[in-house]
Amino acid sequence: MHYVVEPSALASGAVTIPGDKSISHRALILGGIANGLTEISGFLPGEDCLATLAALKSMGVHIDRTGDTRVSIEGGDGLRAPPGPMDMGNSGTAMRLFAGLLSGQSFSSELIGDASLSQRPMTRIIEPLTSMGAQIDSSDGKPPLLISGDRTLSGIAYQLPVASAQVKSAILLAGLFADGEVTVIEPATTRDHTERMLRTMGVDIRSGETQIVMPGGQSLTGTEVNVPADLSSAAFIILATIIATDCEVMLVGVGVNPTRTGVIDILRDMGADISLDNVRLFGEEPVADIVVRSSELHGIEVDPATVSLAIDEFPLLFIAAAMAAGKTSFTGIGELRVKESDRIATMAEGLRVLGIEVDETPDGAVVHGGVISGGSVKSHGDHRVAMSFAVAATRAGWPVRIEDTAAVDTSFPGFVQCLRSLGVGINSFSDDDIGAAP
Repeated sequence: MHYVVEPSALASGAVTIPGDKSISHRALILGGIANGLTEISGFLPGEDCLATLAALKSMGVHIDRTGDTRVSIEGGDGLRAPPGPMDMGNSGTAMRLFAGLLSGQSFSSELIGDASLSQRPMTRIIEPLTSMGAQIDSSDGKPPLLISGDRTLSGIAYQLPVASAQVKSAILLAGLFADGEVTVIEPATTRDHTERMLRTMGVDIRSGETQIVMPGGQSLTGTEVNVPADLSSAAFIILATIIATDCEVMLVGVGVNPTRTGVIDILRDMGADISLDNVRLFGEEPVADIVVRSSELHGIEVDPATVSLAIDEFPLLFIAAAMAAGKTSFTGIGELRVKESDRIATMAEGLRVLGIEVDETPDGAVVHGGVISGGSVKSHGDHRVAMSFAVAATRAGWPVRIEDTAAVDTSFPGFVQCLRSLGVGINSFSDDDIGAAP
């Protein structure tokens, strides 16, 4: 699949963004091991979360899709051995969280993924889980992961070498089946959806500024989970509005967990007009209606301390930098090189095609603001890269073709329709369509 996006004038309005992917994953997994009924509303029916749902079903969890965005889970019967390998598709979150969960089960299991996921590093979860007593075999630190069953897990005090909510969550999930206390020490704050949801399900877990402490061997109680709209997905509409002319858009019911709002802080530092209205709680998750207005952006030096609070949004922030006056410097973002693509290299490559100067460094880049031209860019199968260039194309000099966009459905089903509702000329084509390229 590929997109062709026309330069477009956005219309003002209100939009609803699909549910948060990170929270949807966790609601499924924790609901699957909780006692009693867990009712999820606002569930993200994207490919990544559906892979998680399918894996839980294969282990005997009673799950019903009661609507497109509603899921009912009846837990308490424990997990059983799946009939074969469980396919995580493109989801690094699912693979890492399941590695933690499965390390404490009585049966052995295998986690596999697509070609992209099979190249992503898993040593960062294998090492702490092995220290807890798990046995995980891999392909030189990469998937597939073979997880041995019937292992006795012990508590651990583990200092994360790199800030990672996925690694933290994997350790906590394993800790639910461990003897003793689990302590995770973070070098920087990361998203805390796991901790918040564990508390709503009755788990004793204590969070400080840099560490999380949880006694092992605890059980969970099912609950209602209302999933807010995904801020990482909303960010694409936020930036499209910012770089438009005379436009105001409201994004309704978006999660604004402070461990996720780095993208808003960075865009505000660049001059964006963004306000949070009607702030409320969905369970323990803060939610707001985000109002965005067209703004003039200027280049900045992005504070490395914000990296863990905006790790998924940096492809989009490269686009913001390209549209800003002056230059924007990114440092401390080396983690982007081991995402669905090497996001630093992929964004630099695409921006250069569109006429923007980028100086690449091992752990960052300097983007020189300029005028977006047009042409054909490669997403390298990375959903966030594809959506970022679609936003850039709304202000391009001529149409932009974005290649390999099928993965967008992993996180933002309905992305094309959402942009169209605001007046963007965007079309999606299969790769064998004739005459689709600009």
